[in-house]
Amino acid sequence: MSDASTTTDPFLYDRSGRRYDLTDPRWRGDDGTPLGLSALPGITPDQIVTSERSIWRYQAAIPVDAQHRVSLGEGCTPMVPLDWDGRRVHFKLEWFNPTSSFKDRGVAVMVSHLVGQGTKRVLEDSSGNGGSSVAAYSAAAGIGAKIIVPESTSAAKILQARAYGAQIELVGGTRDQVSNEAIRQSEQIAYASHNWHPLFLQGTKTVAYEMWEDLDFSAPDNVVIVAGAGSNILGCDIAFSELLVVGQIKHRPRLLVGQPEHWATIADTVNGLDPAARGERVPTIAEGASIANPTRLPEAVEAIRRSGGAAVAVPEEAIRAAVRKLASHGLYAEPTSCVAIAALDHFIADGTIGAGETTVVVLTGAGVKSSEKMTTVFDLDINNHPS
Repeated sequence: MSDASTTTDPFLYDRSGRRYDLTDPRWRGDDGTPLGLSALPGITPDQIVTSERSIWRYQAAIPVDAQHRVSLGEGCTPMVPLDWDGRRVHFKLEWFNPTSSFKDRGVAVMVSHLVGQGTKRVLEDSSGNGGSSVAAYSAAAGIGAKIIVPESTSAAKILQARAYGAQIELVGGTRDQVSNEAIRQSEQIAYASHNWHPLFLQGTKTVAYEMWEDLDFSAPDNVVIVAGAGSNILGCDIAFSELLVVGQIKHRPRLLVGQPEHWATIADTVNGLDPAARGERVPTIAEGASIANPTRLPEAVEAIRRSGGAAVAVPEEAIRAAVRKLASHGLYAEPTSCVAIAALDHFIADGTIGAGETTVVVLTGAGVKSSEKMTTVFDLDINNHPS
């Protein structure tokens, strides 16, 4: 996502172009925009610490001093090839991360960075998975955590964050209103926002490094992703850019993105549509992707276009059907993840994904994290089991 030149001495910068030292304890620029990290050199296979079974096997690509590392064994998730309507498709199972979602990658690096700065307590706002992850890694680091969540958040996700010892504050209103409240409170406590903090993306990018390694050090043709704020879009863009610069891959994979139709700000912008034209935001079963105003919208759109990719708004019933279809293949992913499945089927049907191409679908979180919503998909009552 960086427009800065590749350098071994990284720095932060905002959209106005102002530079900040990486040690500066800030989460946004003086111009109020999110911070990017200057481009880092990619790594080569011989720099991978093969004895390490976590994202830290790519330590050479992570701009955090190893002495401050906070890890729960995140990363190294399975990438399972399955037959999908006659095609071989790889599914990246991110629920094998410690808190059962992809957020652990970014949070591990972000919290490690904050610990290195001497931070003792952090604040996060989240619809669920991000908060659970920040709570877990804060507990592992021995620092305090306060998580602000929408009142509509899955009870299982709130319970998980509470179990790690985090203070929970429920806020009514939209996901964006929750974020605004967190920003207001960030005057008193370090804001460890997975949407704002630039070091989060430095952890998220490791999912692409794993694809590269698992595919015998080559790039897939397509990466299919669900997007809310777009951190997986940006993480993949960063990693594949790094690998391209050092000649470790021959091409940039196309980033193919799905979003719930009433929360498709990124997809609509990519497609030249006005997101406001959709009218009122309708609640979606894919709660983790219900973000109306992504913090890094211009960067996410640029990343998709740079890759030659595409984006689609997915109808609600298509998300539900995708949950059921994926489960029929033995994979139980939360509805938010299954937006990517609906997008996969769309891009196969319209010819964007060609026969014989190597495609990876990132499944961001486990179905067990959204049990209430999963029961509606399968029309079941978990308290009244059939005989």
